[in-house]
Amino acid sequence: MKLANLLAQYLYTNKRLDLPGIGSFILDPSVIIENENHKHRSALPEGISFVCNPSIRNVPELVDYISAKSGKMRVLAESDLESHLQMIQQFLNINKPFSFDGIGTLVKVRQGEFEFTPGNMMSANKLKESPEKEKQNITRKENIEAKYQAYLATPTIKSRWRKPAVVFLIFCGIGLAIWAGYTISTNRADTAEATLSDSNVSESVPVIDSAQLNKPDTIAVQKQVTPANYKFVLEVTKATRAFRRFKQLQDTRLAPVLQLETTDSIQYKLFVLLPVTADTTKTIDSLTAFLGKRVYIERQN
Repeated sequence: MKLANLLAQYLYTNKRLDLPGIGSFILDPSVIIENENHKHRSALPEGISFVCNPSIRNVPELVDYISAKSGKMRVLAESDLESHLQMIQQFLNINKPFSFDGIGTLVKVRQGEFEFTPGNMMSANKLKESPEKEKQNITRKENIEAKYQAYLATPTIKSRWRKPAVVFLIFCGIGLAIWAGYTISTNRADTAEATLSDSNVSESVPVIDSAQLNKPDTIAVQKQVTPANYKFVLEVTKATRAFRRFKQLQDTRLAPVLQLETTDSIQYKLFVLLPVTADTTKTIDSLTAFLGKRVYIERQN
C-alpha cells in the first residue's frame, strides 16, 4: 500500500495525524467513512482540519503503523516517511499546493501560515485493500533489480590453485637466489686460483709444522720461498685469529706461498710472495674476491 494511503488510513483510525516539521491533521470523531459503492462522495469541509505545528519532531506511533501495514522493517518505514516529508516541504516552500490523498490539499500562504482545503475521503473498501498486490510489485521489482545487478556484476572465479602457485614461486625464488650466490662465489674462487696458477707459484715451499702453530708465544715463523718481487698482505690481525686463519688457508692453493710473521708477538701478518709479471691490480682483485678482505702490496727490495 502506498505511503499516502497509509497516512490517510492512520488519520481515519486515530483521528489525528502528526507530521514532523509540518503540523497536525485532525479528523472529527463524528465523521463516518463512506462505502466504495456510495455514488456521491463529497468533501466534508468541517470533517478534517489542519493545525500548523513545525515543532513536531518524533512520531514513533506513525512509524510503527507504517511498518506494520507495509510489511517493511521499521528502519525502512522511517526512511520512507522522511523522504515523503522532505518532498512535501519542498512543495510547500515554493508555495505550491500539495495534495494528501484522502485528506485534502495544503498550501503555504506565508511563513508560518498555511491554507488547508479538505478533499474527498477514501472509501472503507479502498482502505481495506490487501497489501498482497503491493508486495508482489515490490518482489517483482526486486527480482528485476537482482537480475540486472547479476548481469552487470563481474563473476568471481575461485582460484584454488593460486595459493599453491604463489608458494611454489616463492620457493623457486629462494632456490634461484641460493644458486646464484653459490655460482658467484665459485666463480670468484676459480678466478683467484687461476690467477695464482698463472703467477707460477712454486710448489716446493715447505709448510709450517702444526705443532709449532699451537705455541703462538714462542713460534718463529720462517718459510723458504722463491724470490718474489711483490709481497701481497692478506690480513694483519692478533695471534688467535692469525693462526686460525693460517690453518684454514692451508686447504687452498695459497698454501705453498702462504706465510705468517710478527714483530711484537701481538700483531701477526698473513701474506704471500708472488713473482707477478703481469698487472698487479688483477692479482689484488682476484685475491680480494677469494678472501673477502681487501689485499694490498708491500713492496720487497
